[in-house]
Amino acid sequence: MLPAVTGAESLLRTLLLNGVDTCFMNPGTSEMHFVAALDRVPGLRGILCLFEGVCSGAADGYARALGRPASTLLHLGPGLGNSLANFHNARKARSAVVNIVGEHATPHLRVDAPLSSDIATFARTVSSYVRTSTGPADVGVGVSETIAAAWGPPGSVATLIVPADHSWTEGGLPGVQASLTAPAPVDDAVLRRVAELLPLAGTMILLGGMAVNPRALDAAHRISVKTGAKFGIARNAGKMSTGRGRFQPGVVPYFPEGALPFFADTLNLVLVESEVPVSFFAYPGIPSYMVPDSSLTTVLARREDNGTLALEALADLCGAGPAQLSHTPPLEVADDDAPLTLEALGRTVAALLPENALVSDECVSSAVPILTALRSAPPHDSMPVTGGSIGQGLPLAVGAAVACPDRKVVALDADGSAMYTLQSLWTMVRENLDVTVVILANRRYRILDIEMRRTGANGFGSLAESMIDISRPDLDFVKLATGMGMESARATTAREFAKLAREALGRRGPFLIEAML
Repeated sequence: MLPAVTGAESLLRTLLLNGVDTCFMNPGTSEMHFVAALDRVPGLRGILCLFEGVCSGAADGYARALGRPASTLLHLGPGLGNSLANFHNARKARSAVVNIVGEHATPHLRVDAPLSSDIATFARTVSSYVRTSTGPADVGVGVSETIAAAWGPPGSVATLIVPADHSWTEGGLPGVQASLTAPAPVDDAVLRRVAELLPLAGTMILLGGMAVNPRALDAAHRISVKTGAKFGIARNAGKMSTGRGRFQPGVVPYFPEGALPFFADTLNLVLVESEVPVSFFAYPGIPSYMVPDSSLTTVLARREDNGTLALEALADLCGAGPAQLSHTPPLEVADDDAPLTLEALGRTVAALLPENALVSDECVSSAVPILTALRSAPPHDSMPVTGGSIGQGLPLAVGAAVACPDRKVVALDADGSAMYTLQSLWTMVRENLDVTVVILANRRYRILDIEMRRTGANGFGSLAESMIDISRPDLDFVKLATGMGMESARATTAREFAKLAREALGRRGPFLIEAML
């Protein structure tokens, strides 16, 4: 008979049994027995984050980069509350995250202590599955079921709430290997129906979810060459394979003024792990859906299906053989003394980016010229903001670098959004993560500057202007990074940026470049 262990020990052992060996944590008193168990249950890597929004964003980045879940450990309802914005992004990215939240000891719940709250209600806003353990013997079972729920498909945030007395009390046993649900096979009738649509003018296949990987893109390219069908990529795909030598359909533009023309000629929309695209916001006189009302929609692969296998089966059904991609020449470094521009920055990053890098993209209003240039970079994966919640870029880079220590991670982050989760820099240094951070410093909430005018808001005066200006005082990211132990430098010209980018991208370890635009 197995010896009795505490609930906390059974929790850790069940995580490890299921291959969840990394936990991004910001614990408190109710989680101390989990923390103490780290020394008794070797194998689980605990990574301290100084803010819960870094924990949730890092777990998202880990799942996107590696394709399997990490765990998080958060302190009661307020700690979970601090994490919700990046759990929202993780939910939209379909990232598998095992979220452990501590609760007061059960006898203490009746006194309504200062930190008491309705944790389950907080959790349900971002979780597909929420469970509260009923005792130490239930903790291991709860972990197994939470892991199964996180895996999906599709992947999701799944939350287990563990009262403190369940952690410290003996009687726990490790849970079992989680039972994972395999995606459903592709329906032959749906395949044939889609194949009939492909040669027709006005057919657009929209790729999303996990179906923007090299295999899926190769199948899509073969289908495109064979049938002439157009392809697009949904904006909220969690990880997109891109760069030279890969099929690169257009990504749905952010603003409806670009998205509406993108779909203007679409008569038949075929969805592959994606949904009918909508505008991020409502604007006067602009529809919410970006496709014409007359367009017919067919689902080839649902969000919980394997879109890659569906595309490969469709390519085989169409008789689509191997297809050659046109040659994309590499870009040259922008190396002159002109003031630094987005175009020059994009060219330099594209020229120097290591092959197989992971790019965390939170460029916001600066994205178009930079991401256009990166289409000519060596093959790499881009991870965009999926749910629109700001403060994702730096934590996502933390998680990606932990998950894939053999791959260079580049975080392209706007100065305003970087301030939401700047504590990420400390964790990058503490863990010696191979991350190059580029801060796009224009000292404005530039996206709000654009949106203020686009929404038709009138009376854009000095008070309104002051709400999108993040100067006075100017943020100094070199000093901010230095204060957290990170090497950093500032670039004001194209040549200065090129010199710093060569240094940072050509070595291992964390480095921050403040790019003055």
